[in-house]
Amino acid sequence: MQILGVRIDNFSKKEILEKIEFFLNEENLHQIATVNPEFILRAQKDLEFKNILNKSDLNVADGVGIWYAFLRYGGRLKNRIAGVDLMDMILKMADEKNLSLFLAIHKNGLSSFDEIKKVLNEKYPNIEVFGGDIDSRRNKKIIPNVDQTLVLCNFGFPAQEKFINLLKNKQNSSLQLNSCRGKIRLAIGVGGSFDFVTGKISRAPHWMQKIGLEWLWRFAQEPKYRFKRIINAVIVFPIRVLFNK
Repeated sequence: MQILGVRIDNFSKKEILEKIEFFLNEENLHQIATVNPEFILRAQKDLEFKNILNKSDLNVADGVGIWYAFLRYGGRLKNRIAGVDLMDMILKMADEKNLSLFLAIHKNGLSSFDEIKKVLNEKYPNIEVFGGDIDSRRNKKIIPNVDQTLVLCNFGFPAQEKFINLLKNKQNSSLQLNSCRGKIRLAIGVGGSFDFVTGKISRAPHWMQKIGLEWLWRFAQEPKYRFKRIINAVIVFPIRVLFNK
């Protein structure tokens, strides 16, 4: 379904897992995005970002606002998955397959590359972790040579999706020039998910996650940082959806 011109893939959890399994077995770069109301609002004024989302190989609904938007347009969302939960699903699969991972980490983020790598090594011992702290403001000028199967990027939207799209374009160019298959099979922007993994930020109680109030928990922890984002998600987005035919 299209929500304000942005495609959302309406799949069950089982279907999403099957898609991820397919991506990890096919030697092409597949981009996954976890689309929430803020993504959709940003896409209204950022055509590049909107085009990247609509060309993404899988757009998973993240946020209770997407569920309500489906109802508004006469649909029923089968499943919504928080970014951190989707990341865990992907990493569990990668661990079972002994795949390699490249972490593109925001240089000024809460969690450093070394902190994230340490936690991931403990939780997913069969994954070989590479990468480093990257200045996201320079990602258009410095695109690392990635020779790993899986890429996770935490620059925050839309920078992480644009960074992955650059990797995708680079790999496609290499395929045309060298007539060989690329190495990256799956790439996803994970936003602040690593901060949950390292314990820098705690997740909402399960009951709040279940009824779609995780945003309120996040706001209580980071009121200054989250204020504008919450206004967009719980006020601006519903109004735009309500009055858009």
